[in-house]
Amino acid sequence: MDILHSEVVPVRPGTTPDYNQNNPMVRLLQLVESAQLAAGRESYPFDELQFLFPVRSMILYGPSAPDSDVLDPTRQDNKVDFQKQNVTSFDAADTQIIRGVAAAGGWSGPFIRLTYRGGPDSVLANKAGNLLGPAIKLWTKIGDTAVRSLLTVPYNSEVDRYGIEIWGWPGSLADLRAALDARGQAAFDRGGLIADAALVQGGIDDFKREALDGKFVNDIVPQHALHPTRPLHIEVAWASADGRTWDSADGANHQFEFNMLLRGWDHYLSVGTSTNPHGGLGFLEYRNLLSNYGRYAGTRELGRDIPPWSFDAFGHKAPNDRREEFMTVDYMDLHIVRPNSAIGLHRHRDNQEAFMVIGDRAGLMVIGDWCKLPARERCLEVRTLKPGHFALLKGGNLHSLINPSDEDLFLFMFGGYD
Repeated sequence: MDILHSEVVPVRPGTTPDYNQNNPMVRLLQLVESAQLAAGRESYPFDELQFLFPVRSMILYGPSAPDSDVLDPTRQDNKVDFQKQNVTSFDAADTQIIRGVAAAGGWSGPFIRLTYRGGPDSVLANKAGNLLGPAIKLWTKIGDTAVRSLLTVPYNSEVDRYGIEIWGWPGSLADLRAALDARGQAAFDRGGLIADAALVQGGIDDFKREALDGKFVNDIVPQHALHPTRPLHIEVAWASADGRTWDSADGANHQFEFNMLLRGWDHYLSVGTSTNPHGGLGFLEYRNLLSNYGRYAGTRELGRDIPPWSFDAFGHKAPNDRREEFMTVDYMDLHIVRPNSAIGLHRHRDNQEAFMVIGDRAGLMVIGDWCKLPARERCLEVRTLKPGHFALLKGGNLHSLINPSDEDLFLFMFGGYD
């Protein structure tokens, strides 16, 4: 693990960072708000949109006094100093990805949108001598399925990005165009909206509650582009229009992943009904959300891998990687996130934590990596966290919760302090 991938800046003793100036949450919200979809907004339910923003660079605040000079994250062992966890700034990388539900002509299904930075400052533009032109090429692999040939990705001057949106539409292309609104048809005609049901797999009804009794949801349509419990891995490589110049991570391809552990009323491992539950009366409907029992043991979702520089549940470090198969809980709290407020983007180096929205308001949940991991690029993932749903943060995850509404948002939080 590249533990030094984030820069750490010292904070002088006796001073406190000014979180009201240039807060990274403002930058993140700007990325969400500026993201443009191919068809009109009415074609996309916002609470089903999921954003993935790869990060080029990031700066963390250093610890408070008396540890102000301890800038190496592997040695920042003071668990009651939360300043050392906070993000001061980040720069987005060239690629951005959105997935969600698209609707047109009575059909609803998954889509994936991939875009690349325009202008002269992208990796590909620099390699190509700033001469990319009106379109670039894309190779991608979504789940286990790769494109059959390079995709042509047109430039969109409205957002200064090259972009293509791939719908899982199963019918004819002519029928898709006819079902789109004027904006969608214009995107279709210039190649910014295409259909490929083999690449973006799954139907909107694959996880209907009525058909899931007793089934392990992980086994259902495992390559579904919007699977409720499986991560979606996406490989990406961009090329100039002539295919001679590439931004492909030196041939390894960029590795991205939608992997937020989000569970609740419609995101669960299994669902069913118990008669006379535990010797009681009547019926109980259950949902298994996270579990180490029986057939769920292989998910290993409640455990965590512990690198040598991290404390285990008992406050010890060891020279080798090891694993805990359980979640440590040191606290349970209730919070009220006030209107137009946000819990800042920060990390806990060692412990896991769960955020659960209660009441009737939803928030925007952010989870990401503060350092590059072997199997994926560092990204910030943004999703709507609905009432009755929770997100589980793994050790080291960056995270934040945003209340973009004008009413209070109620939050139940539990986990282990860093």
